[in-house]
Amino acid sequence: MSEQGTARRALISPLSIAGLRVSYGPVVAVQGLDLDLHPGEVFGLLGPNGAGKTSTLSAVEGLLTPDAGTVTIAGIDAIRQPSRARAHIGVQLQATSFAPELRLVEIVQLFAGLHGLRLTTADALERLATMDLAGESRRAYRQLSGGQQQRLSLLVATLHQPALLLLDEPTSGLDPQARRQLWDRIAALRGTGGTVLLTTHSMEEAAAVCDRVAIIDHGELLVLDSPASLLSRFADDPRVVKVAHGAVTLDDVFIGLTGSHVRD
Repeated sequence: MSEQGTARRALISPLSIAGLRVSYGPVVAVQGLDLDLHPGEVFGLLGPNGAGKTSTLSAVEGLLTPDAGTVTIAGIDAIRQPSRARAHIGVQLQATSFAPELRLVEIVQLFAGLHGLRLTTADALERLATMDLAGESRRAYRQLSGGQQQRLSLLVATLHQPALLLLDEPTSGLDPQARRQLWDRIAALRGTGGTVLLTTHSMEEAAAVCDRVAIIDHGELLVLDSPASLLSRFADDPRVVKVAHGAVTLDDVFIGLTGSHVRD
């Protein structure tokens, strides 16, 4: 992307959610949620199971129509113009599966074509190299390790340089080395001018890669701040101190605010 294009992107909010309400019959999953993401940041959406994270992401992706509220992506009304808004989104799911027999270079060229990009084999190899996958370019997808599959998925999600990248528990099930490597890739995306919205159950991950995090529960926003600021704000909170084992961590803040009982 050109410097002019990056500067212009920085002037537009990549994602703005106002008064979002999502319900399934009598069950309210999201109630009046407001979020405004900054250009170029990695933003963590945290919450226990059933907190409303998936419903929020589904509304952003255009997979459901909310009962109320607005979702604006790169200045586009995502509810009224979902197809246009989706062109500015990249998505990496917790588990992404490609055709097992396709070679990596073929997968990259195929999905680039879906975004209207024509990549030569040399172009595709160059893109794979950015994820340390050039050496695997002729291998079939089924031959990749879990970490390699996630790196390929991240590459495919960012081929069109989306203004907003949605990552749904991207490091779930990865070993520590693969997880750290993917963190480095996520952090590097800041330099492209894009914004990352990340969901994770790992507070270590949130603290490591997120500029700001929002903790939601029962469909409502509890707190929104940087991980360091949350630790400072709640270090002496009785709810947090009660569950802490030694120095207060983001895990302790999360459990202190959302409760210690296990959610299904």
